[in-house]
Amino acid sequence: MEKFSIWVDADSCPAFVRDLIIRFCKRLSLNCFYVANRQIGIPKNDNFKMIVTDSTKDAADNYIVENSQSNDIVITRDILLAERLLAKEITTINDRGLCFTKENIKEKLSMRNFNLELFECGLIGDKTSTFGKKELNDFANCFDREIQKKLKK
Repeated sequence: MEKFSIWVDADSCPAFVRDLIIRFCKRLSLNCFYVANRQIGIPKNDNFKMIVTDSTKDAADNYIVENSQSNDIVITRDILLAERLLAKEITTINDRGLCFTKENIKEKLSMRNFNLELFECGLIGDKTSTFGKKELNDFANCFDREIQKKLKK
């Protein structure tokens, strides 16, 4: 089995998703890097590291892109970051259980850009639905599936 790490774009990751990631990583002794432009509370553990970047635009994203490896898993809801990671062939999932792929990233980018245009025109675009048990369960299943793929390598 090739060693891999978990990277979390922690600025926008819900606390209960971070807690679930921690449980998975503790159980499997995986290294987990939380990256944000501010301190986020994580438990003391030799396998967990909080990386605080400066507050310039995309500093945390750039850190993740520069330091993650092709066998790692990155968790982010940032579609532009996901696109950059996919270009490096890094497994990327969001906090709702969507695994970004080369096949679906263009559609996700198109929807993001469309909603941004609506917002800039003063209209409300497609809002992300509330986050509940179903979304957390979808994330847990997707995360476990991607981890299992890595463990089998």
